[in-house]
Amino acid sequence: MSTVNPVLARRRQKRRRASTAAPYLFTLPAAALFLVFILVPIGYAVWLSVHAMRVRGAGFGIRSEVFVGLENYAQTLGDGALYGSLLRMLGYGLITVPTTMGLALLFALLLDAPRVGGRRYARLAIFLPYAVPGVIASLLWGFMYLPVVSPITNGLEAIGLPAPNFFGDMSIFFSVANIAIWGAIGFNMVVLFTALRAMPVELYDAARIDGCTEWQIAWKIKIPLLRPALVMTSTFSLIGMLQVFSEPTTLRPITNAITADWVPLMKVYQQAFVENDMYLGAATSVLLAGATVLFSLAVLAIFRIRAARSER
Repeated sequence: MSTVNPVLARRRQKRRRASTAAPYLFTLPAAALFLVFILVPIGYAVWLSVHAMRVRGAGFGIRSEVFVGLENYAQTLGDGALYGSLLRMLGYGLITVPTTMGLALLFALLLDAPRVGGRRYARLAIFLPYAVPGVIASLLWGFMYLPVVSPITNGLEAIGLPAPNFFGDMSIFFSVANIAIWGAIGFNMVVLFTALRAMPVELYDAARIDGCTEWQIAWKIKIPLLRPALVMTSTFSLIGMLQVFSEPTTLRPITNAITADWVPLMKVYQQAFVENDMYLGAATSVLLAGATVLFSLAVLAIFRIRAARSER
């Protein structure tokens, strides 16, 4: 009867423990960062949203933090300015999301087409605006819009054409959306172009043998196969619409068309840091975060249902 060496048995046991603990050790830094920078701030914002500062005592009284329950949420939901900012955000999104996705898809298909020269340089030129920070891009375009220094205005006036008003009540939506579109097309284009390059070329060759044109290949083969990438980039674009802040905030000092609460995040900033009501701002931000999560889940569910129906 053979016996197992106790030393070897202990070594094997240690190896098993190490192999079992290794995945948890590798995920520990990410879990710690998620806890510290995501869960803790969310929990603190929720805690602030159910509190408020009140004055107690006779005379001037003493300011103290008290629990108010859902009072801040009720005040936020009863604020008509919030609904106005939501409508402006939706108007901005109706311009931004379809235009961004349409141009990104068009550029990706053009760059993936055969016999296209300068593909590398075109891809870099389209992607480069994405590397420009949103605040800097807003400043650059702000000077392009400002009539006093705008080369667009000067050029049109030089040839006798009327200059557009980039800061009108309606045109301001297109001016702000243009900045976001200019910066977002490159990222979405790269994602879609990468997905196209990963597709098997045998599908295209077989379609060409059957007599399909490049337009038919793009419409009948490439775009349907791009559905997962289109869902992902569309979801990112919708989330970007809900998070718009830097572009209108940067343009606000040079135009009266953008108010302090032009979009919901500007409303949160106004409440928390201008009016110095962190508690009300926290309640508004929690509501917006919850609406963003629900909206994203609803969009993903719609895309999944449509994809399932198209596969039947």
